[in-house]
Amino acid sequence: MSNTINNKPHRRYNILTGEWILVSPHRTKRPWQGKKDQKSELQKVAYDPNCYLCPTNERASGDVNPDYKGTYSFTNDFAALLPDVEPEQYKEGLLQAETEMGICKVVCFSPNHALTLPLMEVEEITNVVKLWKEEYKSLGEKKGINHVQIFENKGAIMGCSNPHPHGQIWSQSSIPQEVVKKQEKQKEYWEANNSSLLQDYLKQELELKERILLENDHFVALMPYWAVWPYEAMIVPKEHYQDISQLNEKEEVAFAEIIKELTIMFDNLFETSFPYSSGIHQRPTDGGKHPEWHFHMSFYPPLLRSAEVKKFMVGYEMFANPQRDITAESAAETLRGLPKVHYSKK
Repeated sequence: MSNTINNKPHRRYNILTGEWILVSPHRTKRPWQGKKDQKSELQKVAYDPNCYLCPTNERASGDVNPDYKGTYSFTNDFAALLPDVEPEQYKEGLLQAETEMGICKVVCFSPNHALTLPLMEVEEITNVVKLWKEEYKSLGEKKGINHVQIFENKGAIMGCSNPHPHGQIWSQSSIPQEVVKKQEKQKEYWEANNSSLLQDYLKQELELKERILLENDHFVALMPYWAVWPYEAMIVPKEHYQDISQLNEKEEVAFAEIIKELTIMFDNLFETSFPYSSGIHQRPTDGGKHPEWHFHMSFYPPLLRSAEVKKFMVGYEMFANPQRDITAESAAETLRGLPKVHYSKK
């Protein structure tokens, strides 16, 4: 793309969803008188007797957590989906609804209350990856479960109700809309080119280098050309894998390494425990082979200029389409220039 269009208002196309985003790079020249936050202090309490996710503690349901030493998963006590819901449909005129069954689980990344992914050892994150694989496979094999969504909400600003390092997995009978959109675009490309949409995209990005954040033998972390959030990132395997169950042991470690390196980048940007929502999109578990799918993990962090300045989707973005001022290229350059060691270790 020419530098000329990079400096003008323009739209960028999201190849995975078919949607557009408005980019307004000239707006970065407007004056900003905000402050630079002081380095935030990280929590240091390894065990909190009042935390319902810490080992040996009683949860709100009355169940007691085992004295787990590594990763630990359990069925969510306040699940959004329930497994024993009888099929039922409602239709009256233009109104329609149907019941939805599913299983929701909580995944504790570590017994240590004070840790987050960038502060965990690679071996510990590898165990999280292994548990994600196990849960994807076991949940996906259950009757009526056609989609498994692995995700993490990090930080109170993202609605996380407990600071203990954890994520969630929601599995359900229907395939969610965001996944359907990505499936349709990947299938369309696969049938036209007999190749993976994301694998071909990755080749182009690796040639350009503009938006690449990190790379190892098996994975690439980059800022997508169509990124919506200021420092949005995506991790993509170099091999055309449909889901995480296909990763071998070396690839599990490589995945863990790049997750750690990327989340350190985030924390170092504003020297704070960087909030985000992350999630893995992969092929549905509806029994289809889905050769078009190429799994990937996306990170949507809301921070814009400091630890306290958040980007909100308001006005034009709520009624038209997403918009950003900082280009993906300049945001990627900023992240690449950060120290590789976590700011708390300096």
